[in-house]
Amino acid sequence: MPIRHGQSCDTNGKRVRLLLLAALRYTKSSGNVHTLATSIAKGLCLGLMAVSFIPHQVAAADNGTQFSNMDSSLSTNQVAATGLTVEKQPAEAPDPKRANFVREHKSRNAQHLADWIIDSGDNSGMPFVIVDKIDAKVFVFDADGRLRGAAPALLGLARGDENIPGIGDRKLSDIQPEERVTPAGRFVASLGFNFHGKDVLWVDYDGAVSLHRVVTNNPKERRLERLASRNPLDHRISYGCINVPANFFNDVVRPTFIGTYGIVYVLPETRSISKIFESYYDVEFRRETGTTANLDEGTLPDLQQQDPWVGRHKAQP
Repeated sequence: MPIRHGQSCDTNGKRVRLLLLAALRYTKSSGNVHTLATSIAKGLCLGLMAVSFIPHQVAAADNGTQFSNMDSSLSTNQVAATGLTVEKQPAEAPDPKRANFVREHKSRNAQHLADWIIDSGDNSGMPFVIVDKIDAKVFVFDADGRLRGAAPALLGLARGDENIPGIGDRKLSDIQPEERVTPAGRFVASLGFNFHGKDVLWVDYDGAVSLHRVVTNNPKERRLERLASRNPLDHRISYGCINVPANFFNDVVRPTFIGTYGIVYVLPETRSISKIFESYYDVEFRRETGTTANLDEGTLPDLQQQDPWVGRHKAQP
C-alpha cells in the first residue's frame, strides 16, 4: 500500500515529541543537565533522520505506482511500437432491395437504376417508369418495383441529355434538328391532356415532353415500322416526346398512373448515371463493402440523324 506523505509527517512528529518528553522526565529524576542536553540532541537527530527518510518513502511509493502503470499499459505501447494497426471490418450492409424485371430483357444501366430506386426508396412509394434511351425501351413498375410491362419507344431525334430552355413555348417549325432531345433526369409525372384533348402522361410539362401513344397520322414517318425495328437508331424521330404502342399505353401506363403521381426516370446517353442522379449508388457494391459508390457508365457513339418530322405543338410528338 503506498505511503501518504501527510500520514508519515504526523507519525514521525509524534515520535520526536515522545522522545523529548522522555528525556525531560529522565533528567528531572537524575538532575543531570548534561544528560538533558545529550537526550535532546539525540531526539533532534532521530527526528531529523525520520523526516529526511519520508521523501524517500514517498518517492519510492510514487515510482512503484509509475512502474505498475507502465506494466499495465505495456501491451498497448508494444503494439504502437510495432507500427501495426488494427483493421476494422466494414459493417455488413443489409441485403439490398431489388427491382423485379420478371425475366424481361434489360440493359445493365436499366437494372442498376431500378435496383437503386427500390433500395433507396427514391420513388417515394409511387409507381415509376424507366426510359432507356440507348436501347429505346420503356419499363413501367409498380410502387414495390415489380415490372408491370415493357415496350419499345420512339424518342427525340437528337442525341443529348439536356433540355433546351424555353423549348416548350416555341413552334415546332422553329426547333432545329439538334434541339429535338428527350431530356434525361428524374421527373414527377401524372396523367393529363395535351392541347388537342388527347390523354398523355406528362413528364416535363414546361418542356412539352410527354409519354403518349404513338402518332401515326404522317405515313412518311413510318412510326409503327420504327417501333418494330430492332435497331435503336430507327427509334429516333420525335421532337422529344416518348412514343409507345397504343395498347401498351392503354393497358399498362394509364392504369398504373390513374389517381396517382409517379416518377419517370430517363436514363442519360451522353453522361454517366451519377451525373444525372446525384444520390445514385451501385447497390451490389454497397452490399459487398457497406459503402456507396457511383458508376461511370459508358455511352454509345453519336446516333445518326433522322429526317425531321414537323408535328403538333405542346406536347411534342
